[in-house]
Amino acid sequence: MHHTRELRLAAALVEAADTLTEDFGTTAHLQRVADHCVELLAARAAGVMLFDGGRTVTLAGSSRQEEVALDLLRAQHGGGPCLESYGSGRPVAPVSVRAAHADARWPDFTERALRHGIAGTFAVPLRRRETLLGALNVFVQAPPEEGGPGSTSGLPLAQALADAAAVGLQNRRAYAQYRDLSGQLQQALSSRVLLEQAKGMLAERWDAHPDRAFAALRQYARRRRLPLADVVHAVVARTADDTALRAELTGPFGEGA
Repeated sequence: MHHTRELRLAAALVEAADTLTEDFGTTAHLQRVADHCVELLAARAAGVMLFDGGRTVTLAGSSRQEEVALDLLRAQHGGGPCLESYGSGRPVAPVSVRAAHADARWPDFTERALRHGIAGTFAVPLRRRETLLGALNVFVQAPPEEGGPGSTSGLPLAQALADAAAVGLQNRRAYAQYRDLSGQLQQALSSRVLLEQAKGMLAERWDAHPDRAFAALRQYARRRRLPLADVVHAVVARTADDTALRAELTGPFGEGA
């Protein structure tokens, strides 16, 4: 039984870190992380708050009791284990929501948790080195003093899942940034190639210097308030008004001087 749980944990950690897929979705991925936490800890529910620039950007609840998890995450606008863990960058140890100090600590959250039959909760940060991404919150039906998933024994496992999820999210962000940069560079290269092609076509057609052909293209675009790229595409596609373009031909080289 213990061996099986270790295998399930290993599979969950791999899945939490595996984010470099074309069909990746942040909310669905975090829901799977919460699902693994619920299954491995036999918790009532779990949820994840993801932040960007200190602002909450994603809430994800476990498939089991998803509405309960999301409701408890939303109830933390005035304070709660998730916000506290994210704010400090450290785990929030298991707390009995039936205790008086919990009500004073997180009144809105505590009232909502009791309404849902939640007796205990704890949270761990999603962080990659010095970068805080969010927090994972676990909700259980037994208070910490009774042991079980709501006791401190569940903290290391939840933190391992949160760490793996943080690695996966950071890798995904880096991958997305590099992919966007690659696309921008490719677009710039393609635009440059088309521009050189258009310059060459006009220079040959007009028996003019390529620099003069480029100046004519640019002046034509400016006079008509057109993007230069659109004019270039029209020249390459042979749909541009050659007479109007040639009228912009000026300078010290060849015809039009």
